[in-house]
Amino acid sequence: MAERRDWNAAVIEEFRENGGRVGGPFQGADVLLLHHIGARTGSRRVSPLLYLPDGDGFAIFGSKGGASTNPDWYHNLLANPDVSVEVGTDHVDVTARLATGEEQERLYARQREAWPAFVDYEQNTDRTIPVFVLEPR
Repeated sequence: MAERRDWNAAVIEEFRENGGRVGGPFQGADVLLLHHIGARTGSRRVSPLLYLPDGDGFAIFGSKGGASTNPDWYHNLLANPDVSVEVGTDHVDVTARLATGEEQERLYARQREAWPAFVDYEQNTDRTIPVFVLEPR
């Protein structure tokens, strides 16, 4: 867990130093920083995530690398959907909602096409990978 926090901290620092651009495995990707609140702790958290632009908003994916459980931020967004994101140098207040049905399928198909690793994530788990739509408010 500490290793993941250190890795996230390094990505967050690189993101902010480079106006929203990062290298490594995220080279060339659309990355945002999700500011969310812990469902149980109430603690403020920041998670770097790949996203897809979706209209005026953003779609994010709870792949967790194909793990059998959802990422912590999934539970946090369900409990506290009014969050914010950093996209490039902009800070945007958004409301998160879980995509379902055709919308979830459509957005995940676009993500698979953009980042083929998402095909592997899907194949490595029995769960449906959740997709959240972040709508500006």
